[in-house]
This record gives sequence, structure tokens and C-alpha cells, in this order.
Amino acid sequence: MSQDIALKYKLFKFINDHPELKQRELAHSLDLSLGKANYCLKALVDKGFVKADNFKNSKHKVAYAYVLTPKGIEEKIRVTYQFYKRTEVEYEMLRKEILELEVSRAGE
Repeated sequence: MSQDIALKYKLFKFINDHPELKQRELAHSLDLSLGKANYCLKALVDKGFVKADNFKNSKHKVAYAYVLTPKGIEEKIRVTYQFYKRTEVEYEMLRKEILELEVSRAGE
């Protein structure tokens, strides 16, 4: 599966599910370096898919809440569909491979 689609899917899903995320949490959860997580978030903000809002966290420090914009929600839907279709194709290929192995094993 294209890692690009899988990464986009995971990014959109994580941001949607955890708007008050810390970049370190994102990096850890998606197994990315902190630099790559920062780069990805910045790219999503620059493309207008995500909006970064300031808020005060419980420690009285300024933090960010990352929120999908309407454009970001549309992109999340598109990416989710692409991710689903690629996963479906992979599933079908694996299913056929398993059937072939079972047939060849039965013929032994």
C-alpha cells in the first residue's frame, strides 16, 4: 500500500480524534520523528486542511488545538476512501494467494 495514503489517512484520523494533540504525541503514535510530525502538520496547515488555534492548557501555557477545516474534512473523506480502496485491493490479493496455497497444498 502506498505509504503516502496510509500516512495521510493516519494523520487526518489522529488530528480529528485528538485536536489538542502535542506534536510529540502525534510523532509517537504514528511512529514518526518529531521533525517529520512537525513538517506534516505544517504542510496540512499551509494547504488549508488544518487550522492551529491557540488555547491555554492546564499548566497556563499556550498550546495549540489542531482542527480540521471544512476543506480538511473533504480531504479526509477523499483520503479515507483511497485508503479503503487500496486496503480492499490488498485484501483481495491476499485472499487469492491463500486460496492458491490451499489448492496447491491439497494437491500434494
